[in-house]
This record gives sequence, structure tokens and C-alpha cells, in this order.
Amino acid sequence: MPQLTPVIPIFWETKDVFQLKDLEKIAPKEKGITAMSVKEVLQSLVDDGMVDCERIGTSNYYWAFPSKALHARKRKLEVLESQLSEGSQKHASLQKSIEKAKIGRCETEERTRLAKELSSLRDQREQLKAEVEKYKDCDPQVVEEIRQANKVAKEAANRWTGMYHNNTDK
Repeated sequence: MPQLTPVIPIFWETKDVFQLKDLEKIAPKEKGITAMSVKEVLQSLVDDGMVDCERIGTSNYYWAFPSKALHARKRKLEVLESQLSEGSQKHASLQKSIEKAKIGRCETEERTRLAKELSSLRDQREQLKAEVEKYKDCDPQVVEEIRQANKVAKEAANRWTGMYHNNTDK
């Protein structure tokens, strides 16, 4: 990445359009970049959108103007400012909703008592669920479902063993 930035000033200073062969001559002289790496550096800049490239006929032309970088930074700044304002508005609305929620939640003796009652009822419900789960094996409906499943499994086993015996008898 350190060699990416020296190429851009060539474009900005001259405000001209170049072909690759021109840049391979200019970059080593003016910026000290090896001629072999110019193509690679240029392609990286094109991929990052810092340099524009257009194929005209059989030649590729490269250019980058200072105003493009300025406009890109302005657009990025506008996007970030709009995100900041949206975030600030969301923060303010959440703060308001927190304040509204706090109004109805003053710590009173009745509220504390109701919160304790709610907690104990939730615990009681969990205990009852555990007890129902414990006695689930004795539920007539569950027992009947198990019997039906056993019956189907037994019929399937008889079917397969019958097929086995029929095939071995031949």
C-alpha cells in the first residue's frame, strides 16, 4: 500500500490522461516507483476506485482528478452526518420512552408487593410444570401412544423377519 499514494499525485499534478506505458516511464523518474510494479499499483488503485480506467479501442486510459477525491469525501461526509443525525434522533426518542416508562414505575409499597407476588407465581408455575413432566409417564394418553408405537414396531419386525424366512427357505 505504500506505493499506491505516490502514483496519485502524478495524475493530480498533471491533470492529464495516461496510458500504462506512459505511466511506466513517468512513475520511476518522478516518484521512484519501480517500472515493474506500476501496473500492479495502478490496478489496485483502479480496484479501490481512486483512479478511473476506460478502454478505448485497444488501449486503456487512466486518469484521476483532485475534484473526484473531494466529491467522494463530501459524499462520505454527508452519509456519515445523516447517520449521525438519525442516531441522535433515535437516541432522543429512546430517552423519551425511558422517561415515560419511569413515570408509571415509581417504587411504591404496592408495586414492590406485586413484583414479589409475580416472582413467586412464576416460581410456582415452574414447579408445577416440573411435576407434570414427572408424572407424564403415567398419563393414559401417553401410555396409549407408546402402546400404538410398540404395536407398529412389532408388526414391522414380523414383516421383515417373515420376508427373511421366506427368502431363506427357497
